Amino acid sequence: MTRTAVQPNVTGTPSYSEVLPCIPASVGRARALVSSVLATWGIDDDLADCGEVIVSELMANAVRHTWTHRSKVIIERQADGSVRIGVSDRSHVLPCVQRATDDAETGRGLLLASALSRSWFCETHRWGKVTWAVVEAPTESTP
Repeated sequence: MTRTAVQPNVTGTPSYSEVLPCIPASVGRARALVSSVLATWGIDDDLADCGEVIVSELMANAVRHTWTHRSKVIIERQADGSVRIGVSDRSHVLPCVQRATDDAETGRGLLLASALSRSWFCETHRWGKVTWAVVEAPTESTP
């Protein structure tokens, strides 16, 4: 699998991104990227697990439902401590939550991303879209 190097953002919001081929094998690479970035930032394991599931679902949607050859995975740390996880693609078709039947093997990705995140949304661009999910970093409790 051909891939580009992970690109940290050196100014502005702390972030990392990587362009991946839009193929099923890239779902695992996206999970590894999120895991590595969140560990670098000292984010706890529970949030990292949620982030891995979320990026898996977003990347799988790009692989299954778009015609694009490459997708970009983006992880951004926000000023409030939350983390935005996004997957871009060149499709203009907006994702939507589906109601899967009990025996269906697919169709629950955005429902799962929605349940594990504070919010999810899509930013549209001339070239396509970025589907984002925002996860909360745990707040420090004071004794």
